[in-house]
Amino acid sequence: MGKDECKTMLDALNKVTACYRHLVIALGSTSDSQNLREELKRTRKKAQELAVANRTKLTSLLKDKTISNDDRAEYERLWVLFSSSMELLEVDMKRSLEIGHDFPLKVPTRHLIQTGMTGSTTTVAARAMSVQNMKYESDSNIDTADLRDLQSEISHVSQMMEEMEMKVQVAPWAVEAKQEAGAELKSNMSVGNSSVGVISICEEEPKYEEGGGNRDAGFASICAVLVFFVIVTVALVLGYLVINMS
Repeated sequence: MGKDECKTMLDALNKVTACYRHLVIALGSTSDSQNLREELKRTRKKAQELAVANRTKLTSLLKDKTISNDDRAEYERLWVLFSSSMELLEVDMKRSLEIGHDFPLKVPTRHLIQTGMTGSTTTVAARAMSVQNMKYESDSNIDTADLRDLQSEISHVSQMMEEMEMKVQVAPWAVEAKQEAGAELKSNMSVGNSSVGVISICEEEPKYEEGGGNRDAGFASICAVLVFFVIVTVALVLGYLVINMS
């Protein structure tokens, strides 16, 4: 029961951090707006709440001396995934702070960048917040006031990560993966079991009939060889005629 609960909590954190990264990409672009800044604020706070819950749960389990070796190995694997997610969140928060300083909304100092991104980011933010419709506050100073809070939250996340390393000694290189890299992208299982909604990661690659691709490749190779010999033959004939005529 503990493992399933930890996996669900970690899945929720991963999806919220993925939403946050998606929102950070829109900063400084023509999709930037006051609503985006508020979406970023709410999403990162949600991620931090989930991070605290994950840390508390996994720390208590890893400190339990009565768990089996197999359970401990699984919790250590989840701990490494959790640490990686926290590192990504910290990187994106720092990126958000830097871009926010470069592109203030209240007193613009430079033109927004035309990145080709269009449309609203409300749907992504709603998934992160587990709501159907986002409700926005009319705070015209959110882009500057929020930067101060963001700086403080970055320090808090960095401190939490340092405390994690001190409380739980888990060597990432000693943890073995239980599936091949990218296996989750090929899975047909639903990823919508957590409380933050579904985020489509990628579409499955089209499947071809067995042997069909090999036959097409072989036929193309034969055609290429025939064309090569025809070109060489024509070149030799033309060269022979030129030499005899001269």
